[in-house]
Amino acid sequence: MSLDITHLGSGSRGNATLLSTGDTRVIVDCGFSLKKMEERLYLAGVKAESIDAIIVSHHHGDHAKSAARASKKWGARLYANLETSMKLGLEPISEVRTFEGLERLDISDELSLLPVPVPHDGADNVAVIASNFEGRRAAVVTDLGEPTIELMKHLSGCEHISIEANYDLNRLISGPYPPSLKKRITGRGGHLSNQQTADILAEVLHPKLTSIVLCHLSEKNNAPHLAESEVLHQIGEKFNGVLSISKQEGPEFSNRLGQSELIKINSTL
Repeated sequence: MSLDITHLGSGSRGNATLLSTGDTRVIVDCGFSLKKMEERLYLAGVKAESIDAIIVSHHHGDHAKSAARASKKWGARLYANLETSMKLGLEPISEVRTFEGLERLDISDELSLLPVPVPHDGADNVAVIASNFEGRRAAVVTDLGEPTIELMKHLSGCEHISIEANYDLNRLISGPYPPSLKKRITGRGGHLSNQQTADILAEVLHPKLTSIVLCHLSEKNNAPHLAESEVLHQIGEKFNGVLSISKQEGPEFSNRLGQSELIKINSTL
């Protein structure tokens, strides 16, 4: 049974990713308004009420904006770790199911999720490793300043990786942000640069990695062609799959495990 990954949109103004396998559908982050979430799911051919679960990586608004409301309206189970739940004002058990880092979450017989802690300032953030019943894996990784040994271990063997390429270092340094913000972005708890993302992908690259999506690109400090060229410079000769960019407005395409061709979505916002 396959696993499809569809970015409903990615960037500083909102993030949400749909994971679908058989009869199971999960949203990783719910960073748009409830109305926009439902509109984007509709464009992806999915009824909002069919969502089984929502997992929130951390409490920042561009990842958690409508998670609680969507969970209640759609009847979807809501998952977050304890710190994220507290910062969102959610009551464990009654409103949200809390988890520990590296605690496997069995959503159904078809799909499980593994939250992997990653460093991000002021947030208890996690990357999400999704596994189907065959043990085939996909990763969704954003909002971290550097990879951890644990994360690298779990990225190895994934057949799909969605990972942030937030900024181009030259653009950030020469841009208008104050020095304190530039320091935070480039710090351990900030975001990944194009170069860092390229280095990560080069280290975990293997023959069965057939699709990569670069996401959470900064509108001011990056550009799709810069992120793509940096990554391809590192892995282009060895990577035989498809490399795509997830933009703020979506959905535009889906990736399917083991398939190196995009599944185009005809309608866009």
